[in-house]
Amino acid sequence: MQLFPIHTGNLKLDGGAMFGVVPKSIWNKAYPADENNMINLAMRCLLVVDGDRRILIDNGIGDKQDEKFFGHYYLNGEHSLIRSLSEAGFQPEDITDVFLTHLHFDHCGGTVKNNADRSGYELTFSNAVHWLSKPQWDWATRPNRREKASFLHENMMPVAESGKLRLFDGPFELLPGFEVRIYNGHTVGQAIPFINTGRHTVVFMADTTPTSAHVPLPYIMSYDTQPLISLSEKEDFMNEAIEKNYILFFEHDAYHECCTLEMTEKGIRVKETMPLKEALERK
Repeated sequence: MQLFPIHTGNLKLDGGAMFGVVPKSIWNKAYPADENNMINLAMRCLLVVDGDRRILIDNGIGDKQDEKFFGHYYLNGEHSLIRSLSEAGFQPEDITDVFLTHLHFDHCGGTVKNNADRSGYELTFSNAVHWLSKPQWDWATRPNRREKASFLHENMMPVAESGKLRLFDGPFELLPGFEVRIYNGHTVGQAIPFINTGRHTVVFMADTTPTSAHVPLPYIMSYDTQPLISLSEKEDFMNEAIEKNYILFFEHDAYHECCTLEMTEKGIRVKETMPLKEALERK
């Protein structure tokens, strides 16, 4: 099994919204904001290659929205989805599976692209089946007012119409060593991959813990629809991660790809940060 970080560029979001009830005087020391209180966030995906399966986990914001939409998020960075795949040695048609943790636009926007004459949409990964939890699909296609702006019709319906959408109800194993669990605090039915390489377990954190600065338990995003559930899920996971020495792979941390955890006098904290490649090479 091989794992490749796939960098798709950065976006900026309001730092206060990203850190919830934690005061800026505290979180700003760990993850600094700009003069507009915006923090820079990665949209880092992961490609899992195992035999003839090439599974892309999430795919960033895409490029089909208009300038006004992108202007709200201050896109930056030199990376793009297709370029990063190419640098890893793959093309979109090589992807056999697209695994979506959830349908917020910064996680799934690259699933669908404009067609050649921009008269409609087509799948970016034409040969892939697309995996999503059924609870998230049901939630996203009948959105609540709080999340409605994050669920874009053009990111979802072309996949369903293609016949290549595969929905799963709960925890399952996509393939040996690729376990999926469901977390509901951020959004209902968020699906988190636990990837066992044989030597290490890498957990794709998505929006359960978006950056290493969010490791302390009270650091819960204001975007979470059920923050007390987020807190409970997070505590259970973090304790397990310490016990089993998981490697946490961050989708949104612009500064650190991965970390391990430890228990301290102040509670659960980051033990070490490192690139994924270095983490996987450790004994």
